[in-house]
Amino acid sequence: MQKSILIVDDNTAIRSVVRCCFESQDGLQICGEAVNGRDAIEKAQQLKPDLIVLDFSMPLMNGIQAASMLSRLMPSVPLILFTMHAGAVLESDARSAGITIIVSKDQGPEVLVSQAQTLLGVSSVS
Repeated sequence: MQKSILIVDDNTAIRSVVRCCFESQDGLQICGEAVNGRDAIEKAQQLKPDLIVLDFSMPLMNGIQAASMLSRLMPSVPLILFTMHAGAVLESDARSAGITIIVSKDQGPEVLVSQAQTLLGVSSVS
């Protein structure tokens, strides 16, 4: 059974790389992309993803603000923060907003995919 993922990042190149990494794995599909937090909330309600990957720093509404709203609207959907701004203060704010896992962009999309597979109960293919 395919698990659907919504990617939220204002950087087109990042969204493209993340999309490619997820789509190379069996059992995972990208159901949509959003460019900011407001867009994420609208698309999440329309697309009903199994997982949402959020950037922190975006225009209009950042990833923490979006996560706070998404966790209230869709409490069973896990949220991953994929960010360059990982740190103790951000981690505390992220957890309070409903973020399940934080992955630094420095760790790369492979770590992001692995964490998503764990959250969704999808086994990785070598």
